[in-house]
Amino acid sequence: MLALFQTIDLALNLYTWVLIASAIFSWLYAFNVINSSNQFVNSVGRFLYNVTEPVLRPIRRVLPDLGGIDISPIILLLIIFFLRSLMWNTLYPLVA
Repeated sequence: MLALFQTIDLALNLYTWVLIASAIFSWLYAFNVINSSNQFVNSVGRFLYNVTEPVLRPIRRVLPDLGGIDISPIILLLIIFFLRSLMWNTLYPLVA
């Protein structure tokens, strides 16, 4: 059972880093720091968008309009932190 919890924790941790990379990439793209016509940069951007957007879209629908400030990645990071804490502090002791 420990292996299952560790695998879920690893997947959530990896998704956290992908979410952070997506946020940083979007800032670099918005401020024109990276060359958007570069094929590699474009493919990395599409990958990050395709991986994070399905999870962020429902959060954005619920959040009020903040005038161009997107806090949905922060909300998702808080949800991931909550799930990891719930998993290790509540569920794992019950199962183990």
